[in-house]
Amino acid sequence: MTTKEGMKQYVEQVSNKNDWILNMDSNTFNDLIDGLVENKNKYGYQSCPCRLASGKRDLDRDLICPCEYAKYDVKEFGACYCNLYLRVNFYETVKKDYVIVPERRPAEKEKAVLEFFNQ
Repeated sequence: MTTKEGMKQYVEQVSNKNDWILNMDSNTFNDLIDGLVENKNKYGYQSCPCRLASGKRDLDRDLICPCEYAKYDVKEFGACYCNLYLRVNFYETVKKDYVIVPERRPAEKEKAVLEFFNQ
């Protein structure tokens, strides 16, 4: 998963396992894959490219893609926070290329990451 091709295979496996589809917009998809690869190479794990990661696995565990919020976001909004993973019928039912998904990550977890940076 340290290469773009490896990460693409990983997210395809995740989407298949969860009965999701991947974002069909090639620019968005490739940007997200690039972010995941960058985080994997930088931190050793594929943290969500749309959120602030600390680089400390224990603080970021909930953000390792697919984040622990993805299944709830896909179910409720049709897409995960990044819009990488989508509900199977997303394009037929949502009729948009992108949806804004509210942040589910608890504020105290965000605060812990910020405090980690300020140490």
